[in-house]
Amino acid sequence: MKRLLAIAAASLLVCAQPAAAQSILRDAETEAMFAQMATPLVTAAGLSPRTVKVVLIQDDSINAFTAGGQTIYVNSGLLQVADNANQVQGVIAHELGHVADGHVILADAGAKPALGIQILSMVVGLAAIAAGAGEAGAGVMAAGQQAALGKYLAFSRTTEATADATGAKFLREANISGRGMLSFFKKLQNEEYAYGLQNIDPFMQTHPLSGERIQTLSADLQASPAWNNKPDAVLEERFKRVKAKLEGYVAPADRTLHDYPPTDQSIYAHYARAYAYHKGGYPDKADAETVALIRAEPHDPYFLEIRGQILLEAGDPVAAIPVLRDATERSDGNPLIATTYGHALVATDNKANYPEAIRVLKAAVGRDDDNPFGWFQLGSAYEASGDTARAALATAEQASMRGDTRTAVQSARYAMANIPPNTSDWIRAQDIAMTSQDELRDKKHRK
Repeated sequence: MKRLLAIAAASLLVCAQPAAAQSILRDAETEAMFAQMATPLVTAAGLSPRTVKVVLIQDDSINAFTAGGQTIYVNSGLLQVADNANQVQGVIAHELGHVADGHVILADAGAKPALGIQILSMVVGLAAIAAGAGEAGAGVMAAGQQAALGKYLAFSRTTEATADATGAKFLREANISGRGMLSFFKKLQNEEYAYGLQNIDPFMQTHPLSGERIQTLSADLQASPAWNNKPDAVLEERFKRVKAKLEGYVAPADRTLHDYPPTDQSIYAHYARAYAYHKGGYPDKADAETVALIRAEPHDPYFLEIRGQILLEAGDPVAAIPVLRDATERSDGNPLIATTYGHALVATDNKANYPEAIRVLKAAVGRDDDNPFGWFQLGSAYEASGDTARAALATAEQASMRGDTRTAVQSARYAMANIPPNTSDWIRAQDIAMTSQDELRDKKHRK
């Protein structure tokens, strides 16, 4: 019976949890765009732009979600179907509504009553089965599961409607038009029509139907003083560029070349084709597209970045170095771009480049708290320079970020044994060793 109750609880929790995280896509220009989109909304929400992050997930589905803390996850599929930057801002405003209203924290308030219904029906059903009424008992259990799911879904629809209203408020207070929020809901409504509304049970959805959301929000959004504000031209341009490069990166090459054929000489087309050709193994064609980008805007750090990246990954780190150095300087030391620059310096296998690589990579990981590849490259630079102790510390940092606690402990202990005691690096190694050891102990106790 305990096993059956555990299964019942697990079946409900599957409904309650957000979708499993897919791979995270990190790109300097995309993250700058998200920050530009979100900052006024985050401020309107009374939160700090330093602590709220918008993260891109490689997933074709049209979705965005929060999963605790102050991080908003946006699927690549959502960016691909969005028509403009303002639509994405509407989505971010909605997700900020979840964050500000504490919906992830309150999720138990919806799950517990539903779980109670399911457990009670399971107990009653099992008792009926034990008494010889097998069919009746199974019916009670099935009805209880349906009622429990309905209870949770009703709670979910309520939180989604609340987040819509809170998001509309943030748009108004940030002086951003709600046209994008409304038009994106209409886009979702078209998806529902394409599926067939007669096939959709409104009471078995996690969200209110899009038509209901439009009807509820229209008057409030249109009454906002920001309703007729013109789109932010700079943000819209950045959105078009990001959308093009994203397609080049995630979509099949033939689709990208269909959407951005060689006859299209726009910035967006060059950007998309550069990624498509690079991914497809045509470095010369990819490089030609980046040359066209830089010819159009010689000092754009993101155009310089992609050219340097393509040269590096095509096996020419020496040629990549001056391009990536320029990109790093013109992006004010953006840590992702600086990491690629440091990678190129290490990849030359030239000892003369290692001191600069260490300096650049230390600055990059110091400004980015989620950069395991940066720590890997820094460890490689230390190792090549003969500093095995700090190479081990960098490995410990990387392993700690990836959740590899055993490697983190071993590497941190080696670093402690070979770095002068009580220095900042020794203290950091000690912190990683102690924290990772505690995590290992907890994992062992949970087994």
